[in-house]
Amino acid sequence: MTTTNQAEEQTRTSDEASDDTGTAKKKVSPAGRIVFLIITALCFVYLYYRLNGAAAREGLSLAAYMTQVFSNVAWVPWLGLMIAYSLFYFFVDTLVVTRALNWFVANIKYKDILPIRASAYIISIFNEQIGKGAMAYYLNKRDQIPGWEVGSVMLFIMFCEVFYLLVWASIGYLFGGSGLPEAFSLMPAISAGAAIFFVIWLLYFQGKILPNNRFRKRRILDAFRQAKLKHYLMFLLLRSPALLAAVIVYSIALNLFGVDASFMELLPYLPVIFFAAAVPTPMRAAAITFWVILFPENEGQMAAFGFVQHNFFILFNAVIGLIFWRRAQRELFN
Repeated sequence: MTTTNQAEEQTRTSDEASDDTGTAKKKVSPAGRIVFLIITALCFVYLYYRLNGAAAREGLSLAAYMTQVFSNVAWVPWLGLMIAYSLFYFFVDTLVVTRALNWFVANIKYKDILPIRASAYIISIFNEQIGKGAMAYYLNKRDQIPGWEVGSVMLFIMFCEVFYLLVWASIGYLFGGSGLPEAFSLMPAISAGAAIFFVIWLLYFQGKILPNNRFRKRRILDAFRQAKLKHYLMFLLLRSPALLAAVIVYSIALNLFGVDASFMELLPYLPVIFFAAAVPTPMRAAAITFWVILFPENEGQMAAFGFVQHNFFILFNAVIGLIFWRRAQRELFN
């Protein structure tokens, strides 16, 4: 029995060493950076021509046109609305992270996760996923939780976020699909494909598909091995209030920018835009561009809205992080 355990331990150690070596050897592909830069450039070129065309139709220069757009926004109500929403999102987001850590790693209190999540928002200015990596480092240093355990939970959260956004995009399409752009006609096929993938994924990590495959046994995938269907459903329930609140807030904010928009009209849009905003920086430019594409009759207002709305959200979240920064430093270094 001892020999068998030693053999298993040696195999696991070998797998982990292989993972570390593979990670060390990975390099960022220059081709990927070039593609991202091209996407960003195309987005800004598209925005320039759309806005310049709108300005020309008004008989104004682009600068005068955008100045007029910004001057017509009800900034004070908008600011109060966005501050309230950002704080609400922070509390919901922290709850989701706390519950996921409690499910798979350790019983950590909500109040102890607040400074960790808030501090990670500072790094999330550049990339949301790097921010999650910072949370793993923080918990490892403060609570001596192995980095792979926290990293596994962060991967679970990232995976669930994609499907939770897709679920709400599908619900939005179901109720408001007739008024959506033609591109949204792909939603039923995408939703069906994602549902099939999710079932296969769940069965695989439960060992019911390819039971002898060793990939699922990697430590970084531990949260997926522990996860049951109820965990995915609970994630959806815990995270959804933030999205539903966002639909309400964004529909009100659009009206403050002079654009009529309803709750049902935004429900299928926002999950797609949020998903684009969650991936690396070039896609954030695409997320801003989506607003102009989805509301083509209000180019100036939508370009201003997309830029201000998205950047205020990530910057104000970083301000929340700064409020907790001194406490985070004390917990890490004292």
